[in-house]
Amino acid sequence: MERWKLNLYILWISQVISLTSFGFGLPFIPFFIQELGVTDPDQLKIYTGVLTAAPAVTMAIMSPIWGILSDRFGQKLMIQRAMLAAVAIIGGMGFAGNVWHLVLLRFLQGLFTGTITASSAFVAVNTPNHKLSYALGFLSSSTFVGYSLGPLLGGKVAEKFGYRMSFFVGGVLMLIGFIIVTFFLKGEKKKEDTRTSVIRGKSSYSDIFGVGILMLLLMLFLQRIIRTVFNPFIPLFIQETTHTIVGAASTTGYINGLIGFVTALSAILISRLGDKYDKKRLILIMLIIGSIDVLILNLTTGLVPFVIFYTALFFIIGGIEPLITSTTAEMTHPDRRGTLFGIQGLVGSLGWMVSPVMGTYVSIAFGIKQILWVVLGFILLNVGVAIIVRKQNKIIR
Repeated sequence: MERWKLNLYILWISQVISLTSFGFGLPFIPFFIQELGVTDPDQLKIYTGVLTAAPAVTMAIMSPIWGILSDRFGQKLMIQRAMLAAVAIIGGMGFAGNVWHLVLLRFLQGLFTGTITASSAFVAVNTPNHKLSYALGFLSSSTFVGYSLGPLLGGKVAEKFGYRMSFFVGGVLMLIGFIIVTFFLKGEKKKEDTRTSVIRGKSSYSDIFGVGILMLLLMLFLQRIIRTVFNPFIPLFIQETTHTIVGAASTTGYINGLIGFVTALSAILISRLGDKYDKKRLILIMLIIGSIDVLILNLTTGLVPFVIFYTALFFIIGGIEPLITSTTAEMTHPDRRGTLFGIQGLVGSLGWMVSPVMGTYVSIAFGIKQILWVVLGFILLNVGVAIIVRKQNKIIR
């Protein structure tokens, strides 16, 4: 088996374990902070938003720095750094005595973790260009598989042994992932694939700041808001819809598990199409279909229709981010792809940071369900950007 494929499979396994460890406790933070004494409905929404935004703030600062360091010292070291830090931080959440302990740890999470960004940079550097869409799509599926298993299993553990135990188990799982990466992942010198690379001549950071990549980064920013603006409020939405907290953790776990599964499936299927067809056209098609789905979602009521159409949304848009990241990687010299993924981490974190602020404001001012209109608005905005990107691409050709 080619080394790049073996590395891809090793990283996929380690990232499934890694994201499962995050998913074991983090989706249930709105329930955990109630256990820590925050019971006022508005305060609960505010703290939910703060805890969601906290790691995004610090990750936005550190992602470019870690990206530059990965180009200089190697991507494997950055993966090990992120995973080892996560062991301490996730486990530490289980010892939180009040909500501010959680806030501090979430800020530290953004400073020192970022396992999927580091892993994506490794894949981008060590994979032939004509296989990048497949490789990055396959790797991104690990994120959603992990987020499926984490809440699904973590919800059961939380209801049987308490929320603290979910964080402790998550820390142990992350340690297992760290061991796998340390002993089995092997780096290799990336040889530029001259058949498909759009880069010629000496590498330069100017690649990353071209208009084409900047427009795609804008799409990535909008896409991250679409994916994350409602998710932190799913537990509260379930609690509000069912009028009880009893069983809400398990229901949250099932929904997050289902969303993760269909997103992983989409990432694999759509990214394979990206190696055969026009990626930018595929992105535009998926966004248009997604906007129709969210419109229907907003016009329905009840938990069952919500689950059906919200899950369908993540299947529709699940392959978009891998298509964006593989396109930008193909437009960047291999020696600068660590930096590129650091910048993409910055952009994604900014989206992740903006999302809970908007979600918190809308949930308090208009109600939790109204956040879905925000989702629709940003999908339509991204449709507009995707049309501009396609037109620009045709002009260049």
